[in-house]
This record gives sequence, C-alpha cells and structure tokens, in this order.
Amino acid sequence: MSMSEVSCMESSSSCQSLVHNAAPEILIGLLYNATTGRLSAEVIKGSHFKNLSSNRPPNTYVKLTLLNSMGQEMSKCKTSTRRGQPNPLYKETFIFQVALFQLSDVTLILSVYNKRSMKRKEMIGWISLGLNSSGDEELSHWTEMKESKGQQVCRWHTLLES
Repeated sequence: MSMSEVSCMESSSSCQSLVHNAAPEILIGLLYNATTGRLSAEVIKGSHFKNLSSNRPPNTYVKLTLLNSMGQEMSKCKTSTRRGQPNPLYKETFIFQVALFQLSDVTLILSVYNKRSMKRKEMIGWISLGLNSSGDEELSHWTEMKESKGQQVCRWHTLLES
C-alpha cells in the first residue's frame, strides 16, 4: 500500500477543520507499524496560518522533533517551505524508527515556523504528541494511532502559541 493510499480522504470527518474561529491548525496523519518499528508522521496541511509581523501570507515550514523519555532529541526533520500561503498543503511524510517498547516513552513535537528571511524565523505555534502530549486531543490521537493496527489516523490539532 502506497503512502498516498494510506492518506486520509478529504471527505472523511476527521479531515474537516476543527475550529472556524481562525486559530492556526495543522492536519497530521499518524501511523505505526509494529512489525518494522516505523512511526510515520504525515504533515498534510495547515489552516489559518498568519504572518505576525505583516499582512502578507506567511512562508511556513513544519519542524518535527522526536524526543525520548528523558527529553533528549532522538531525531528531527522538517518540511519544505510553502511560500505565501495561509492554508498550506504539505503532504510530506517522515519516518522515525521507534521500537514497540519505546512507543509509549517518546514525544513527537511539531513546530510551525514562519520563515521571514535568511536567518529570521518566528514560531506560529506547536503541538506535541505521545508521552508529553500538549493536550487531550493530542493524547487521544496518539492512543488511537497505537490501537489502529497499521491504519493511518488523521486529526486536526489547534496550534499552541509559543
């Protein structure tokens, strides 16, 4: 099964944006394969991303960081930058090696940044999933992924402000 086949369908209820009050949100697809020990996180799309410093739509990217139970970085990666889009479509999948016995002890942090210039960036918001989930929605998404037996679970999450 290809990643695009696993990707959630636009029409399914889990793919509808949660809030309509213009809070920045991100649609994430999580999938864990216990046989291979692969955790895949698909950054599908964002909505209501704002440029805090000007009225132009932001140039955004998403950074994914996997932490162990001690809060140490195990792995990190980031999407390519989407330019001038308040509702960017990423559709990028990242694979992390996580043994089944480690799955309850890791935290996946997703941080959305607005890239302003070569050296300057500002955080639009973040969420964390797994051991140190940033909220009940994030924790239930992680739990559902662990119980879904190799099916991708897609959910919208409202970003927390830095």
